[in-house]
Amino acid sequence: MERTIGIIMNGVTGRMGTNQHLIRSILAIREDGGLPLSGGEVLMPEPVLVGRNEHKLARLASAHGVARYTTDLDAALSDPANEIYFDSALTQLRPEGVKRAIAAGKAIYCEKPTALTTEAALELYTLAEEAGVKHGVVQDKLWLPGMLKLRYLRDSGFFGRMISARMEFGYWVFDGFHQPANRPSWNYRKEDGGGLFVDMFPHWRYVVDNLLGPVKAISSVGAITIPERVDERGERYRSTAEDSAHVTLELENGMLAQINCSWQIRVRREEILQVQVDGTDGSAVAGLRDARIQDEAATPKPIWNPDIPNPIDFYAGWTLLPDRDPYKNAFRVQWELFLKHYTEGTPFPWDLLEGAKGVQLAELGLQSWRERRWVDVPALK
Repeated sequence: MERTIGIIMNGVTGRMGTNQHLIRSILAIREDGGLPLSGGEVLMPEPVLVGRNEHKLARLASAHGVARYTTDLDAALSDPANEIYFDSALTQLRPEGVKRAIAAGKAIYCEKPTALTTEAALELYTLAEEAGVKHGVVQDKLWLPGMLKLRYLRDSGFFGRMISARMEFGYWVFDGFHQPANRPSWNYRKEDGGGLFVDMFPHWRYVVDNLLGPVKAISSVGAITIPERVDERGERYRSTAEDSAHVTLELENGMLAQINCSWQIRVRREEILQVQVDGTDGSAVAGLRDARIQDEAATPKPIWNPDIPNPIDFYAGWTLLPDRDPYKNAFRVQWELFLKHYTEGTPFPWDLLEGAKGVQLAELGLQSWRERRWVDVPALK
């Protein structure tokens, strides 16, 4: 038996919304015949594309065989066949869209950051709880193969006692003067919701909380390293949002986690994201897909001697973990979990409160930079 469910998809004409949420998640589920449920039903998601540009919506719908699209969000919300509201629009527009969907009684699933301030993010959680609607926030990196391998190593006791972690993330983003920029210009304008703290630290909060341990305090500094850029129209503009952020986190379990993020760094590592976790019994280096390990028995014993060539190949002592299980697209995995949560009531802890924690870390990181001091990260209530 097939059950069709309408999903309002607001803001999916952007790159991430189109590729990860529409094509590789919702449409992929449809192409595979729907999502099997425990009672024997098959859930068939039916996307309704919503946005501000009718031409873009029509072109996207035509390219992928989507029957319904509209620029009228209220009309989509008033249709009882549409049970879930998804939002991947611009961050500064998200709270208003989510509020309207909550008022219409729709379940909420949305991208992060859920808002630009902790107060606004918590308000969304409170409204959803008071309305009794189910809600979730995208926290896709938890299902990347590299992060799943880190979780396996932690749960199997490979690390012994985890001591520290280091995260390197970013790549070179061209300023537009000699090469077209490879990220949108709004990322570098604070007034448009840009900035590395707001953009990326909602990600790092759930990665750290779920894989390493709850965050206790933050010390951070940022920088605007490229003061002027060229936008998509070829016009110069002033950068008002940071393009680099360097952070130390103190975790409740005593670990220190260092995070270096930059849109102005040339990559000399295997992947754009690299996380190294060191423990008493072993260490691991994980990226988006792969993970390498070195246990205590295989750890070399170097001696500092700058007067001779280094006799140790430090790369050679690491073992590549095999891909023992098939890995689905991380966005699709969480979509399927949320759809089962909505239809069957299965657990889904990645809710709007978790989304607010990500906004909180970004906001406190900016505060730490501004005040040049450590800032505690209190529990949200």
